[in-house]
Order: sequence, then C-alpha cells, then structure tokens
Amino acid sequence: MVDFKAIRAQFPILDQEIHGHPLVYLDSAATSQKPNAVIDAEANFYRTINAGVHRGAHELAARSTMAFEEARAKVAKLVGANAAEGEEEVVVTGGATAGLNLLATAFGNASLGRGGEAAKRFALKPGDEMIVFDPCDFLFRESCLSAGATPVNYKVKLDAENRKMDLSHLEECITPNTKMIGLCNPHNPYGLVYTKEELDYIMTICEKHDLLIMNDEIWSDIIYPDAEFNSIYCLGNERCSRVLSVFGFSKSFGLAGLRIGCVYTTDPAKFERIVECSDVMSTAGGATSISQVAATAAMNESYYWLDEFRAHLTKNRDYAVDFINQLPYLKAYKPQGTYLLYVDISELHMTGEEFTEYLKKEEKLAIIPGGLKFFGEESEGHVRICIATSMEILKEGLNRLKEGVERLTGK
Repeated sequence: MVDFKAIRAQFPILDQEIHGHPLVYLDSAATSQKPNAVIDAEANFYRTINAGVHRGAHELAARSTMAFEEARAKVAKLVGANAAEGEEEVVVTGGATAGLNLLATAFGNASLGRGGEAAKRFALKPGDEMIVFDPCDFLFRESCLSAGATPVNYKVKLDAENRKMDLSHLEECITPNTKMIGLCNPHNPYGLVYTKEELDYIMTICEKHDLLIMNDEIWSDIIYPDAEFNSIYCLGNERCSRVLSVFGFSKSFGLAGLRIGCVYTTDPAKFERIVECSDVMSTAGGATSISQVAATAAMNESYYWLDEFRAHLTKNRDYAVDFINQLPYLKAYKPQGTYLLYVDISELHMTGEEFTEYLKKEEKLAIIPGGLKFFGEESEGHVRICIATSMEILKEGLNRLKEGVERLTGK
C-alpha cells in the first residue's frame, strides 16, 4: 500500500495551502518539486564544495570534480556503462532531450569536417537518411533534421491483441543512403517493450547494412509486472558498439525541471568522437552541477520510490484501460511500460487535434493529440493520456473524458 501522506511529507513545498486548499502540484512535466533528500544534497553542495568541475586545480575544484565523477559512475552503473578513468562511456547532459540534440550536433559537426578522420563515421549530410518509426516521439525526427539528414518513416503497425509491433518490413525502408535507425525502448506512444528476439532482429539488420542505432531508453525504469524490459545491451557490448544511447531522470525520479540525463556508448572511440564533435568537455547541453547533485541524491536515497511508483501506476493503468474500453468509440491499448495510454479515437471521425481541443474547451481536460506534430502521421486518430497522478485525479479526468464522449455521441 502506497503511503501518500509519507511521500507528500518529503516535499516541503507541499506543506501549504493555495486559495484555502492543500497545494496539489500537477506541473511536474515542466518543473518538478524536490524532496528533502534532493534539497539537502543541493544545499550541502553549495555550502561545502561548490566550484567549477574539471576547470580548476584548487581544492574545491578537485572536490567538486570528484563528486561529479562519482555521480557519473553511479549513472554508468545504472545503465550498464563503463566509468573507469580513461574508459568513460557516459557524457552528462541536460536531460534525454538534450542528449538527442547532442547526438544531432555531433552528427552535424562531423558532417562539417570537425573531429578529423575518425569522426567521418558519424557524418550525416543532405541526402543521408535515418529510419524513424511512425508513430514515435517527434524528437527522433527533429534530431535527424537538425543533423541535416532526411527522416524516413517506417509505419509500424500494432498487433494490439498480442502486444507486438510489426517489424517484418523494416529492412524494406533501407536504401544506399540509410545511415541510422532510431529506437525508442519502451516505445512512446505504444508503451510496448521489445523482446530480445526483436532487438536481435533489428541489430542483425543494422549489422548487415552497417547502420548506427540511436537508442532512447528513458522509460526503461517504468515497466509493469506483466512485462520484462530488455535493453539492447542484452545483445552484448561488442555488438552494441554501433549503438548511441540516451537516458534521463525526468521519468524515473520526476526531475524534469532540473534537466539532467546522459549519452552513453560502449565504444570508447565513439565516446571520444561525441565529445570532440560536440565541442564540449565533460558536460553538454547545460547540465548544471546542482542537477548532477540532485540526480546522485535521487539514485542514492530514492530508489525505493520506483517500486512504490510502479505499483501505483499498475493500479492506475488497469483502472484506466478498463474504464476507457467501456466507453463507446474508444479503444485503449494496455501498455507494458511508460505511464502513457495510447487511445484509438478513430470511430469518432475526428482528428486528434479536434478531439483534444473539444475536451479542453468543454470538459477542461488536457490530453495530447496524435498526428504528425507529436508522433507521426500513423498516430492520427489517436490520443495519448498520462496516468501518472493520484487515483482520485485520474478518476476525475476519466469521468470528464466519459462526459465529453457522451456529449459528442449522444450515448
């Protein structure tokens, strides 16, 4: 049983009233509130060792650098990477989004000739192609465009009954210009995880055609009890030398506002090229020292949170899927990971934008529309719903969804 009072007590900012009611904060996707463990760690950093990391020879700089390297080692252990001196595989970034942008910058700079001969492997130039799953998070498409390449959509059909994605036609998208495949695991917005066999299938294709893999595992901690997460690194570090991965702390620990994440690779040569091509030293994308301290505090003192969080999300998922699937014209897919529900609204004969605008105006309910802007053309006729909230608020939101659908359809 999740003790919400005990969890709430760890967040001092929530110990106040707004307009006569206890504060309920719902804007964590933009800026998250911090528990005492994070606040104390940040305050201790500023009180004792605040100095430039890797930018000084004095004692405080040495101590702050050591703290940074210890944080990098913890992150490396979390994602299965190496942090030994001289063999580092993790570059700290300002979140997973910044990590994807960092890779795009590295590819773009390599295309301009930066990084020398060794960086040519990363070069993406006009005419080069990256396979992007459709639907998938729009950041893959935007990162590809930022690097000057062309995204090629692989329209991923969903086998909802067996909770599988159809990968059988993936290789047909490959041309002589293809340089990379984007992989989001668990998949956003489907919420599905890849089996080891599926990952092996994708890797075998990439080996056959000598393609890089841009791999996003930011949702890898949010897995439900009826599923099993397989990282692409289960195929072995040697095979994964062509993989460039991103990870962040906004999903697992709610550190969205602090902008902290990392890029990692098991190939030391690729690690050096990423750093060199991106014109950075040890951090990139604005990852502040305080963000690194907060991430370390979360890993050291808050991992128990994940077990309780997953248990709570499982109840929310099961309730929400059952509720939505009893509504006329709507079909919710049961996710294996993430705290997102992908809902088919095609029988309403409205676009995702039209439906979400209707709910916002009539029911004061905010959800994300499918379509090209967020996920790709294949997601049209769908919406995405976040269930990472209390059961009370979830029920209120679902009741508003029900009222909106009934008002629309007369049923």
